[in-house]
Amino acid sequence: MRTISVDLRERILASYDQKEGTREEIAHRFRVSLGMVKKLLQRRRQGGDIGRATIAAGCGPAKSRLRARLSVSS
Repeated sequence: MRTISVDLRERILASYDQKEGTREEIAHRFRVSLGMVKKLLQRRRQGGDIGRATIAAGCGPAKSRLRARLSVSS
C-alpha cells in the first residue's frame, strides 16, 4: 500500500467540495480507492487531521501475553 501526499489529499477534498463528481468518480480520477476518499471525508467531518495516520507505539498483544505468562511463572 502506498502513502498519498497531503497535497493529493487536499486536491481530492477540494474536488469533492466543488462537486466535480461522485466519490467513485473522484477516486477513479485521482487513482485512489473509494475507501480512501470515504476515509478522508470522514476524518474531515470528525475534525481530524487529513494527514497520514499515526500508529500508536507500545506492546502488541503477543508481547503482553508473553509478559503475563512470564510474571505468572516467576
